[in-house]
Amino acid sequence: MNSAEQTDVLVIGSGFGGAIAAYHLAAGGAAVTVLERGPWLTAEDAEHDYKLGSSYTRGFDFTVGDGMSILGGNCVGGGSVVYFASMPRAPRFVFERRGSIGRRMWPAAISRDTLDPWYDRVAEALPVTPQDWHDVTYAGGLWAAACDHAGRTANPLPVAIDTAACVNCNWMMAGCRFDAKRSLLLNYLPAAVAHGAVIRPLHEVQSISRTDGGGYRIHYNVIDDEDYRITTGSGVIDAKIVVLAAGAGATPVILQRSEAGLGPMPHAVGRYFSGNGERLNTAVINEDRVAEVLGLSRGDGAPAYGANPIGRGPTVASWDRLDGSLPEYSRYSLEQLYFPPGLGTILAQAPDATDGPTWFGRDKKRMLSRWNSWLTIFTMSEDDNEGVFGPPPATGNAMRISQQMLGRGNLRYQPTANTRHGWAASDAEVKDILERDGIARVRPWTNDVVGAYTVHPLASCRMGDDPATSALDDRNELRGHPGIFVTDGSAVPGALTVNPAMTIAAVAERAVPGIVRAARERGVTVRYGAPAPDGATSGRRGVLPLIRT
Repeated sequence: MNSAEQTDVLVIGSGFGGAIAAYHLAAGGAAVTVLERGPWLTAEDAEHDYKLGSSYTRGFDFTVGDGMSILGGNCVGGGSVVYFASMPRAPRFVFERRGSIGRRMWPAAISRDTLDPWYDRVAEALPVTPQDWHDVTYAGGLWAAACDHAGRTANPLPVAIDTAACVNCNWMMAGCRFDAKRSLLLNYLPAAVAHGAVIRPLHEVQSISRTDGGGYRIHYNVIDDEDYRITTGSGVIDAKIVVLAAGAGATPVILQRSEAGLGPMPHAVGRYFSGNGERLNTAVINEDRVAEVLGLSRGDGAPAYGANPIGRGPTVASWDRLDGSLPEYSRYSLEQLYFPPGLGTILAQAPDATDGPTWFGRDKKRMLSRWNSWLTIFTMSEDDNEGVFGPPPATGNAMRISQQMLGRGNLRYQPTANTRHGWAASDAEVKDILERDGIARVRPWTNDVVGAYTVHPLASCRMGDDPATSALDDRNELRGHPGIFVTDGSAVPGALTVNPAMTIAAVAERAVPGIVRAARERGVTVRYGAPAPDGATSGRRGVLPLIRT
């Protein structure tokens, strides 16, 4: 007798890849269960402090690897709860990238043109809106002024933010307590629940195995609400369809651990990891030169800039180097970024340090005293997909080091000459823009402490046309394992040169019709055609029936 719990569709993770699949499948009539490793944080839980146990540590997963560290969301809603809500679409050339394999990485079926309708659906659902210069923070305005002074261009970013509701508290990375950030807690996830989906926080999936009936059994542990190192229970759920969306740092680990129960994995599972070519530079602004050179003034004797703690996350980016005619590994975007105290104070290097490590010591202490004159610039470039996941830890995606947030993972990352070239070129451009006429002094963040770092991990179970270099087919189905789909950032084949949330979400939207067809073939009564989940958008047509397929 089989006593395991049953569901039609089991979704692992509740970020963009998981929430979108959960909504459409539940709205189509399937029984959907979502298992989320992290807690369920609401707007009231978004705390404005850095204490252990606050939303800053509860909602994040910081995994230190060998040469690369990953910072990601760890809560219901995933990265959407703690991201800065910048939602640009990937440039057209990204889909033609060849990367380290010497051939087009993306499936032939996907291009900017074919993905645009799915981008549109995401933009409608969240919704995503453009910003104008009245919405830009002072830090973003300074970056734009410096770009203009250096002969570059800069533009406000499209965002998933209700700018009228935003109070510029600058605690976006702790979650938005004003519900101004349009996280998945405000659209796809509540809509999924309204259609019967069940979301279970603090459920960490360990592995997947096969059932005698041709379905899948998902094995999970229940995690303590305060100390993520403690397991308070375990269980299994049987499903006909599995949607993996645990994030590019966890999805491959779950699949690696599942080989014993599923059989061999595609070669690309846990390989070709991309950190989205990310890099951070900190500029210490010279307040007098900013006033003299850029003509900025705040009056009343206030410093011309002095604005690091004012406003929200990224508001302005320079896309001058996103030119498809340029050689691969020389294209990148430069984005003004507010990064709160914590890693920023540790990893930022003192520009004028002469006595010992530039990220530590007396010069760094003097730099920290001027923290309100910092401007942080974020690079997203083209890396070489050089990350590889080693053998999985005993449980979870990492060996937990602290009560919350911190773990030691099995990712190995050795940046190639191509990746380093992109970093060096972008570092040089940031210096050229911000050190011109003495506006600032600039240094990149150090890699000496935690290696390279990314907040946008990608490609560790990527899709493609070549079975030798991709784990998924062009419908996001895991090769050799029908009925298992991957819809998170690990499915995206490579670095995007821009913030990837919009592309991850569009790829997930595109995958849903194929998941619905696979579910129907496995006996699930489900339809496709639910409207945009946000009732405030023009696409919401609650009175229309679902499209029968």
